[in-house]
Formats: sequence, structure tokens, C-alpha cells
Amino acid sequence: MHSFLINLSGQRRYWAALVLIGIALEAAALYYQYALDEWPCVLCIHVRILVLAFVLIGIVAIFCTASKSLMRLFHGLNTLIMGWLVERSWQVLAVERGWTFGDCDMDLGMPSWFALDKWLPSVFEVQTSCGYTPLILFQISMAEALLVISVVLLIMSAALFVTSWQD
Repeated sequence: MHSFLINLSGQRRYWAALVLIGIALEAAALYYQYALDEWPCVLCIHVRILVLAFVLIGIVAIFCTASKSLMRLFHGLNTLIMGWLVERSWQVLAVERGWTFGDCDMDLGMPSWFALDKWLPSVFEVQTSCGYTPLILFQISMAEALLVISVVLLIMSAALFVTSWQD
């Protein structure tokens, strides 16, 4: 397993798979928004931004696999993003279940120089308050599925980050 991770940490197929996973997550979110009228809250938009971040890192990393130092940097950045994704996913689930009460207003909270909600409102505009995610399959809510997916992505990213230093 260790040698598999070392080998995978420097390959394009990992980054390509990560890009495809991110695109699938974004497509699913947009399907729920536009086909099923399930409007996104501020936490959902934060998740979309983090997914976009790891997709962009993946796209750049596909072209930089020859550089071990860049691969380490990308694995490190990716692990940080995945950690943040887990935190946001847990927050979505915690608000949905009533475990916590977060500051969920209609303001995305981004600085004016990074106004994604203004540049691309069809994807990044907050349209509802937090507290509910739809059921997607087998009575599993979107928040539950998102938390599981983000934890798996974090574990994989962290494992590849650590092994990228061992070759």
C-alpha cells in the first residue's frame, strides 16, 4: 500500500480523478439547484468554492508532475483545502441536525476583490438560509453524503501528502 501511495502521489491520474470528482460534485449541486429547486445556503456556496479550489489545483498539478517540489506543494495545498472542506461539511450537517447554530446569513463573506457571487451568481450566489439539505438516495441527506465524501478526500490527500515526502 505504501509503495502504491508513493507511486500515485506523483501521477497525473490522481489529479485527473480529483478534477473529475470535483466536476461531478459541482454538477450535482447545480442539478439540485436548477432542476430540483433546492437553493444553496452560504455554507453550500463555501463548499462549492472549496471544490472549485481543489479542481483548479488538480488542473494545474496535471501539468506539473515532473517537479517533486511542486507536487509536494500541491499535495499540501490540497490537504489544507480538504481539511477546510471537512469543516464546512460538518458545519452544514451540524446546522441541519441542530447540533450548532452558526452565522448563516445571506452574505457570502468574501472580500470585494474575490466577489465570486457577483462574478458568477448562477453558481455562487447565496439564495436561502441554512438548515436543510435534500435527501439524495436511501434517505441520506446531501449534508451526510458530503461529510463522508470530504473525509475520504481528506484522508487520501493527507496520505498522498505524507508519502510525497518519502520518495
